[in-house]
Amino acid sequence: MTTLIEARDLTIKYGSAEVLRGVTLSVEPGEIVTIVGPNGSGKTTLLRALIGAERPYAGMVLRHESLRIGYVPQVLNIDRTMPITVAAFLSLGGSYDAARISAALDRVGVAHVAGQQIADLSGGQFQRVLLARAVLRDPELLVLDEPTKGLDQPGVAAFYQMLDTLRHEIGCGIIMVSHDLHVVMSDSDRVICINGHICCQGTPTVVSQAPEYRALFGQGTGGALALYKHHHDHSHDHDPLHKDDGPCGYAEQEGQAASSAQAQDKVGADTAVSTGP
Repeated sequence: MTTLIEARDLTIKYGSAEVLRGVTLSVEPGEIVTIVGPNGSGKTTLLRALIGAERPYAGMVLRHESLRIGYVPQVLNIDRTMPITVAAFLSLGGSYDAARISAALDRVGVAHVAGQQIADLSGGQFQRVLLARAVLRDPELLVLDEPTKGLDQPGVAAFYQMLDTLRHEIGCGIIMVSHDLHVVMSDSDRVICINGHICCQGTPTVVSQAPEYRALFGQGTGGALALYKHHHDHSHDHDPLHKDDGPCGYAEQEGQAASSAQAQDKVGADTAVSTGP
């Protein structure tokens, strides 16, 4: 099997601040890799390095030759006073005809919004439009930066189910950042936790029938979500940039997750493309 993209011993610095150190990972065709980590851990920087938007300080990124990447950014600011329809927005930057645009929207479940103004879309609809924009490239690799941020749990589950369908239809690999430390897409082949470096990695535990899962999410997520249990053998107290009061920065965020749970209980590589100096 041909690896789509691979990072080897990747280190990224902003000035004297080391954001990522010694990160090695790869994505294979049809594989889903989920990246998690606390705020400021380097997740978005890692994705930007993989797509070539950040230059490594050391190490390298390898891509399969002529790799087609579809990218969905964490934030895309659009002037909401600018009159532009979804179809017109998707036609920007490419020679896509109406039939191809309609097919892409249909593939992500929002064919009906083609004629609507971008400003009138809900958050979930806009995320799907951004995904349709990525799908228009016939990607071999989808790179998604917190694509479900701002969605409720049923919305997150529906989005993940759609991604699983897409990867089987297109045959693409997927690497995405999740803003949630512990709840990830159940169909993830691997979950990689980073906080300046890779802290741990493994597979998610599918718990859709467990009482804890039902207490958190109810019955409406269709098994699309799973819990990921972190196994860290080190602390970051020695690291000023990524210092925390628990293993890899989870003490505060785990407390927030517990409070949220209590509230809800009531209701791959062939060609080197960049190297460091």
